[in-house]
Amino acid sequence: MSIDDSSANTYQVTEQIGHLLRKAYQRHTAIFQQNACDAQLTSIQFVTLCALRDQGPSSQAELIKATAVDQATIRGIVERLKARDLVALSPDPSDKRKVIVELTAAGSALLADMIPCAQQISELTMGSLNPGERIAILYLLRKMNDSGE
Repeated sequence: MSIDDSSANTYQVTEQIGHLLRKAYQRHTAIFQQNACDAQLTSIQFVTLCALRDQGPSSQAELIKATAVDQATIRGIVERLKARDLVALSPDPSDKRKVIVELTAAGSALLADMIPCAQQISELTMGSLNPGERIAILYLLRKMNDSGE
């Protein structure tokens, strides 16, 4: 299958959904790093801590599902959070091959400090969008993400 020349000439990569989503995510990540209450905490680490708060002690497979982070990445995130004593690891009582990740008191305290910062980060990420546009973009992103399951 070939693309005719007129389609190829009118295709603007900078106007495509993937490019625009990537730029929006890069912008959000930069805003997160500039406004996080803890300069060492990344947005993916924050999401992982939130998942543990919401779900309780979890296996890495459960964290992968909750965070949409791949296995190799979640392993590194958990190790970095453990090194900072934000999570603790223990063997799964029902399957000694599995590791259970649990939020520590320090992790809970950091989350409590981060929530107001995270709310501000979301506000800054939405930028100049009016209330209707904010509702629309969140609705559309959820719809796009739900359609792939």
